[in-house]
Amino acid sequence: MQKRLIKAFSTHAADAYPGEACGLVIQQGNSKKYIRCTNSSADRTEQFRIPPEEYAAAEDLGEIVGVFHSHPDATSRPSPADLAMCCASGLPWWILSWPEGDLREILPEPNTPLLKRPFVHGAWDCWQVCADWYKREWGLEFEAFQRADGWWESAENASLYEANYEGAGFVRVDRPQRGDLIVMQVGRTVHPNHAGIYLGTDPALPGEESGTFGPGPFMLHHMYGRPSEILVFGGPWALRTRYILRHEKAV
Repeated sequence: MQKRLIKAFSTHAADAYPGEACGLVIQQGNSKKYIRCTNSSADRTEQFRIPPEEYAAAEDLGEIVGVFHSHPDATSRPSPADLAMCCASGLPWWILSWPEGDLREILPEPNTPLLKRPFVHGAWDCWQVCADWYKREWGLEFEAFQRADGWWESAENASLYEANYEGAGFVRVDRPQRGDLIVMQVGRTVHPNHAGIYLGTDPALPGEESGTFGPGPFMLHHMYGRPSEILVFGGPWALRTRYILRHEKAV
């Protein structure tokens, strides 16, 4: 890490204190430059959010090669949200504890376990665990899309699963088979807001020990606020099911 970048991080962290500073590192020719960004989070002392327009403006100046933010009055240890968003970004992240001044780099983990990952909406959530299963099991990759927390609670918002499944290559079917996407309606919501992968009678996961036994049928899912898990699909989960989607690869 170049000393001038560390100085730029420290200066920004001091200026933003007691809130979190945040910004982007861009590559311009043979050198790197730090771009300060606005922290638009509702609680700037606990988290950060870079406005999309500032991200786009930084892209116009050079290639984005990293993300920086500070941890005021805390260590540089990454939170579950930091780890999840770092993986989602595909970029190195730097975290600076302030005023302590400890700088830590974290790198995106390409193969986050499907099981027992913490819940972070928009990065490690019900859709992402399904998308990661499809990538590892079938080699499918889906375009990343932004989703605001709580989108399912208002009729004024688009119903994201219903609006996007055809474009992602899914069709509706009547009876599930292994690899189908089970879309459910959980809690007080106006839109279907939860999904899982139907595993049938085989709970095996690529490269992981599921620790699950029995006749099944099983489902991999990631409930809001809970670690991802495999459970038996049936009973209340079947009652919450609104439709079953099958990817064109399996049709």
